[in-house]
Amino acid sequence: MRLLVHSVVTIFVLLVVACQPKQQSLSGDSTVFLDSLSKHTFNFFWETADSNTAQIPDRWPTPSFSSIAATGFGITSYLIGAERGYITREQAAERVLKTITFLHQLPKGDSTSGVVGYKGFFYHFIDMKTGHRFRDVELSTIDTGLLMAGILSAQSYFDGDDEKEQQIRAIADSLYLAIEWDWAMNNEQTMTMGWHPEKGFIESRWKGYNEAMILYVLALGSPTHTIPAESWTAWTSTYQWANYYGQEHVNFGPLFGHQYSQMYIDFRGIYDPYMKDKGIDYFENSKRATYANRAYCMANPGHYTGYSPNIWGLTACDGPGNSNKINPNISFMGYHARGAAQYYNDDDGTITPTAAGGSIAFAPEICIPALQAMYEQYGDKIYTRYGFVDAFNLSIENKDGSTGWVDTDHLGIDQGPILIQAENYRSELVWNLMKKNPYIINGLKKAGFSGGWLDKP
Repeated sequence: MRLLVHSVVTIFVLLVVACQPKQQSLSGDSTVFLDSLSKHTFNFFWETADSNTAQIPDRWPTPSFSSIAATGFGITSYLIGAERGYITREQAAERVLKTITFLHQLPKGDSTSGVVGYKGFFYHFIDMKTGHRFRDVELSTIDTGLLMAGILSAQSYFDGDDEKEQQIRAIADSLYLAIEWDWAMNNEQTMTMGWHPEKGFIESRWKGYNEAMILYVLALGSPTHTIPAESWTAWTSTYQWANYYGQEHVNFGPLFGHQYSQMYIDFRGIYDPYMKDKGIDYFENSKRATYANRAYCMANPGHYTGYSPNIWGLTACDGPGNSNKINPNISFMGYHARGAAQYYNDDDGTITPTAAGGSIAFAPEICIPALQAMYEQYGDKIYTRYGFVDAFNLSIENKDGSTGWVDTDHLGIDQGPILIQAENYRSELVWNLMKKNPYIINGLKKAGFSGGWLDKP
C-alpha cells in the first residue's frame, strides 16, 4: 500500500513539473489587475500610518501596536508610490523623514520601558503614539534588519541635494551605523534572535534557512559593528537541501522565508559558495520553493476545501482559530507560520494571498493567475480598499451553521511583500536601489558572493 501511494504521488509530481508554464509577458488584463492591486496595497501604508509618528500598525482595522518591520516596508512603499505617481517625490520624502526622525529621536537604553530600543536595535513592537516598547516584547534582530532594509532603500532613493533628501541620508546613516550587530552575536558564530532587558539574550539563533539572509548581509556590511565573514559559513552550514514535490532546493516551509530578503536584494546571477556548489542562485531557489508550495496545495493531502491550481499559498498569516468551530476533532490555528516543506508541514486549510503575492517576482506565471483567481472568485469578501485581507479558510464549519472564515484584518508585514515584489517584477525598482547601497554591496562580498551585477564596476 505504501509503495502504491508513493507511486501515485510521484506521478502527480512529474505531471505538475511537466506542466509548469514558461514565464511570459503580462497580458492587458494582468497589467490592469496589478495596477489596481499595487495602488490599493500602497494605500494601506499611506493611509494607516499614525498621523503624528508615521509608524505603521501591525494590523488594521483592529487597533494595534506598530510593527517595526511593517514600518520598514512602509518606507519602501512610499518610494514605489512616488515612482508610480500615487504621491509626489516631495510627499514621499516628507513621510520618510517624519518616520525616521521620530525613531531617531526616541529614548534608547536598557530600561524595561520608556525606550524604543537598545544598542541600535529596536523592539519588535512599539506603541503607535509614544514609540516606546510595547509590553514585554523582545529587542528583535530580524525586525530591526527589515526596518533598516526599508531605511536604506530610502537612503539610496533620495539622492538629491534638497535639504530633506540630505537629512534622510544622514539619519539613515546614523541609525544603521549605531546598530551593534557584533553584540547580538553574543560570542557565538550565529546571531541571536533577540534580547530582553529582564532576562538577556534569547537562546534561539538565526540558522537553518529563513528570512535572515538580509540580517546577515546588513551585519557583515557594517563598517562600525561588523561580524566575522565566517558567520555566513556558519549560517549556510545548517541549510536543509531536499527534493520536495519535484523541486530540489534549500527547504523552508513558510514562503515568507524565501521572500523577505529578496524583496531587497536581487540574487539573480550572484552566488555564495554554498549555492555555487548546488548550481543555482537564491532567486531560483525561491522560485522552486514557490512551485513546491503550489504543488503541495494542488495535491491537498489534508483534503481542505477550495485548494486548486490557482487557489493556493501557505505562509505565516492569521487563521480562524478554534473558538468558533463546530467539530472538536479538527484543529484550526490562529496566527501561525503555515508552510509546506520536506522538514516542515503546517497546514489547516488557511490560504493567504501574500504567499503568492510575495513570490510574484520569482514565478509570475503562477502567482499572478492565483491572485487574479482569488479576486475573481471571492471579490469583495477578501478584497477591500487596501487590497487583499490577510487570509481566508473555506474548510471550517462554524457554530452558527455557516462555513468558512475570512479575516477582517490586513497585516503590514504581509502587505509589504505583495507591493514590493510586484514592483520588483515590473520595474526592479527596489532591487536596483539596493544595488547602489555600499553597505549591501560590502555585506554580500564579505559573505562570499560573486558574479553577475555584483562583479560589475
